[in-house]
Amino acid sequence: MEELNETIVTEFIILGITDVPWLQVVLFVTFLIFYLCSCIGNLSIVTVVIADHVLHTPMYFLLANLSLLDFFYATTTVPKMLSGLIMEDKKISFQGCITQLYMFHFLGCTEVMLLSSMSYDRYVAICNPLRYHSLMARAMCLQLALTSWLVGSLYSLTHTILTSRLPFCKMNKIIHFCCDIKPLLKLACTNTHLNESLVNIVTGTLALGTFIMVVISYTFIAIHLQNIRSDQGRRKAFSTCTSHLTVVVILFGTVFCTYLRPVTKDTLEQDRITGIDRVTAVLFTVITPALNPIIYALRNKDVKRAFRKQFLEGLF
Repeated sequence: MEELNETIVTEFIILGITDVPWLQVVLFVTFLIFYLCSCIGNLSIVTVVIADHVLHTPMYFLLANLSLLDFFYATTTVPKMLSGLIMEDKKISFQGCITQLYMFHFLGCTEVMLLSSMSYDRYVAICNPLRYHSLMARAMCLQLALTSWLVGSLYSLTHTILTSRLPFCKMNKIIHFCCDIKPLLKLACTNTHLNESLVNIVTGTLALGTFIMVVISYTFIAIHLQNIRSDQGRRKAFSTCTSHLTVVVILFGTVFCTYLRPVTKDTLEQDRITGIDRVTAVLFTVITPALNPIIYALRNKDVKRAFRKQFLEGLF
């Protein structure tokens, strides 16, 4: 027992993306720019949605939730990753690692759930416009948002508790830029079959379930658009979906690449060699949160108008 206690890991070393000095500088500058854009863009959307009464609608309420999630999502991992690129101290405590793991999956799951809710909002707006305000009343919007946050919390709590109870001894170098489930499973000095099964089954079911809901919503939307005789009418109706659809493709694509492959010792070793898990993680933790405000701001006339009113007109 004493020998085991002496080898118990109390902190991890996050190796990051690369150890090449010049590439670390390039990545630091690049990711810092993306992070600043993410913070400014997402907080700006939250601000204009709260301040502009025209945007007090179900769609923009859900958009504000999405922007808030993106801000916290990037903040959970990017600052630690940036410090690891320029500082020699790459350590993180066991408690800090588990906390980051919880927040990482809590916010990620909540975002997936919220995107599914937003697809339902678009379905109601296009296919049942006369009943939109009754079907998407304030109580319904709050229920959709709260359900997304609650499911995300419970989902993440399950993985976090099981991962935190694993014994980690001797090996403490995480081949990643954050504390994620798959890199931690590789370091555990015990059988991780239960954890691997949960990642495959629970995460797979949740991701596929929400994705199917999105597909069903857009299938009904596509059928409805075919019944609109005017090409201009079809384009106008579909234009309200393009921003959401773009975000869905980016996020679900990266989630499927990362978490829907079988979690085995062979795939974990393959991830370590190829680095595909780190590349896809960069997409949905660094790049996607920065792109979402741009996608919604550039393609949405109401958001652009609110930006001009709240920021540009206030300066002049």
